[in-house]
Amino acid sequence: MVKEGSVVRDSENGRFVVTDTNQEVKVLYRGMLPDLFKEGRGVVAQGRLNEQGEFVASEVLAKHDENYMPPEAKHAMDQAAARKAAESVKP
Repeated sequence: MVKEGSVVRDSENGRFVVTDTNQEVKVLYRGMLPDLFKEGRGVVAQGRLNEQGEFVASEVLAKHDENYMPPEAKHAMDQAAARKAAESVKP
């Protein structure tokens, strides 16, 4: 998911953070982000990690249907939410 408040665009580039609510990765993209690309929504990015640990995307695709999520992504999101809930209950 694209982290809320993380998107920075200029005329040629985009920067944003993807998260599973447990971990985050900074993404750099040279090019116009898709029209459907939005904070708080799913995204698919292809590319590589650079020496600074940032993901340099060669392609960014926005999800069309906000109700669909690949099973692996849903499982990761559910696990992260469960960890957060468990941590908030600890005395």
